[in-house]
Amino acid sequence: MRELIKNTNIDFMGIKKYAFIFSGALVLLGLIGTVQIYRGHANLGIDLAGGTSIQMRFQKPIEMDKVRALLTGMGHGEANLQGVPGENILIIKVGAKGKEEKMVSEQVIALLKEKLPDNPVTVESIAEIGPAIGKKLRSDAILALAVSAIAIIVYLAWRFEFKFGVAAAVATFHDVAALTGIFFLLGKEMDLLFITALLTIGGYSLTDTVVVFDRIRENIRLRKKPTFSETINLSVNEVLSRTVVTSLTVFLTCVALLFLGGIVLREFALALTIGVVVGTYSSIFVASPIVAIWRGEKMVEVKR
Repeated sequence: MRELIKNTNIDFMGIKKYAFIFSGALVLLGLIGTVQIYRGHANLGIDLAGGTSIQMRFQKPIEMDKVRALLTGMGHGEANLQGVPGENILIIKVGAKGKEEKMVSEQVIALLKEKLPDNPVTVESIAEIGPAIGKKLRSDAILALAVSAIAIIVYLAWRFEFKFGVAAAVATFHDVAALTGIFFLLGKEMDLLFITALLTIGGYSLTDTVVVFDRIRENIRLRKKPTFSETINLSVNEVLSRTVVTSLTVFLTCVALLFLGGIVLREFALALTIGVVVGTYSSIFVASPIVAIWRGEKMVEVKR
């Protein structure tokens, strides 16, 4: 691989306390966001909270104010409207009210066809999810994240040692919390695609962390430096070019998806774009320093 950055000598461990402060703020934000999700004060998608999503294509440009007024008149003033400029596509999302299982797609479609007779509409897709199913999907998503964290610890404990596994799991939790907190702060919708993005970023971050851990293990064996912190600095600097090239490539791909992938994938792409940055940061400034603090400066060879 071509090296973009050569012969760096950055003291990453020297700024670990500032990194921990920054990471602590991100995790705190994530915990606040998680609490607000359980209190029902976050912007959850219909697949996690229950509700109806209708995608329609009109023959003429859409008068959003008129559609909003019609929905308010039938008691759905809180509905989320998303238009696709230039394509006359409108996505209407109506949240479930309490434990009510009643779906509203037929009433909404009939209303728009009746009140907008001069602008014919074609229904492209309908998704209706009851509150009970939304709650089940939310529980399953949390279970998937917990299982992935346990799998990470087991895998890295087998490949390296237990302390490396816990450090990688903490870094992954940091990424998930940071992304959840940022999305909550921005008021962005969190749905199953967002959960998919969390798992994807967790896997990406883990791969980057394993590369750094591999180099640390190799440098411990070769005894290039007298202390563990210096060995971490050496290892991160040696793989820094690979990290930058890989992360930049994935980041640019996510940015392209963000601007060219269409409205349906926009928030998924935004989660990936932010997640790549956070995941790259955590593999350098979270996982390795935790191992250094836990193991101490003594150069004990990694068990495997």
